Amino acid sequence: MTAVLTANDVTVRAGAATLLDSVSLSVAAGETVALVGPNGAGKSTLLKVLSGELRPDRGEVQIKDRAVECYHPRDLAAQRAVLAQSISLTFPFTVEEIVQMGAGDRKGAAVGREVETALRAVDLSAYRHRIMTTLSGGEQQRAHFARILVQLAFGQAEHGPGLLLLDEPTASLDLRHQLDLLNLARAWAAKGTAVIAVLHDLNLATLFADRIVMLDRGRIVASGPAAETITDAWLERVFKVATAVGRVPASGVPFVLPHSIGGGERL
Repeated sequence: MTAVLTANDVTVRAGAATLLDSVSLSVAAGETVALVGPNGAGKSTLLKVLSGELRPDRGEVQIKDRAVECYHPRDLAAQRAVLAQSISLTFPFTVEEIVQMGAGDRKGAAVGREVETALRAVDLSAYRHRIMTTLSGGEQQRAHFARILVQLAFGQAEHGPGLLLLDEPTASLDLRHQLDLLNLARAWAAKGTAVIAVLHDLNLATLFADRIVMLDRGRIVASGPAAETITDAWLERVFKVATAVGRVPASGVPFVLPHSIGGGERL
């Protein structure tokens, strides 16, 4: 399959600390990848490098065989969309105005259609005239995801399938909307978009991802299907948590049930 994104030997330092250490990663069109690992493993830093927000100290990131830094910001926005971990708002924008921002400076009926489609997809049609700051954290996150869906729609129409980057997208959502968001991301993958998501919930990661990429102390230590990466041995080594990884009988999808910390302290 064609690689949408390639990262080669990426290293990021902050003073004496190494946040990413010689990380290489390739993600194919239509592939869903979950980045997992303990706090401080480098997941969000890696996502910032992949998006072009952060320039690495060493190494290179390419989207569609072109270095990220060589894209004009408008062109980059058409090739990749990013849902950040948290987004602060200063002005009293309505939900609809936020979602319209995904279209950039485009005008016309097509913008209205994509905005309406995105609002329905995230279950916020009835909130379109609400001021964003009056919404709960989860509702705001869904509105920003709708903005991303509009951005993806126009980017794909003009340049073909691109890249979707999600940083802890489910953190503020209830269970139903967690599943809805990840199902929408997978639906875009089915249309050819490469999707990378930072996820702390390992059970959601196994449901969502074709491939799990596990980071620890700035390095990729495991990469592969959930059955190979979400194992007792890897979780104890990386998370320092003893687990009982089971299997859902109907589908064989792994699930994680922690039962002790470190050397055996009961939860």
